[in-house]
Amino acid sequence: MEEIFDVVDENDRVIGQRPRTEVHRLHLLHRATHVLVFNGVGELFLQKRSMTKDSSPGLWDSSVSGHLDQGESYEACARREFREELGVDPPPLERLFKVAASPETDYEFAWIYRCGYEGPMQLQAEEIDEGRWFSSPQIDAWISTRPEELTTTFRVIWERLRPQL
Repeated sequence: MEEIFDVVDENDRVIGQRPRTEVHRLHLLHRATHVLVFNGVGELFLQKRSMTKDSSPGLWDSSVSGHLDQGESYEACARREFREELGVDPPPLERLFKVAASPETDYEFAWIYRCGYEGPMQLQAEEIDEGRWFSSPQIDAWISTRPEELTTTFRVIWERLRPQL
């Protein structure tokens, strides 16, 4: 059964609901969350999206990301996606900032969260091909030399987060 998403206006107010495929095909504004998981030495865990994903297959992305279900809050989604994608209950999440819906974010308003966690993880194979820890300088160099390997949404998030690290 296809997921149903809340469709929102330019102020992130719900104006209706539509199936996932229709929301993506028509570039309707909708909602998502991203969680950035840092380990004790400050490295960020990134996931490589499965080749079966309907958007950005095979690209590297935030530690955890996902769409809000119909009627779901941003924080509830972040916690649910953490459990689904990494296979464990999330530690306390810190709400960082919100990015606006745009073509670069796949028309998604997204709240960005961060947490500290070192593992273990049980990556969801249907969603994630692999995951690895990266230092901030490694991510900076990657974005500078091979930006096409990372999702545009992650690049938007990193640009806003990086000065705070």
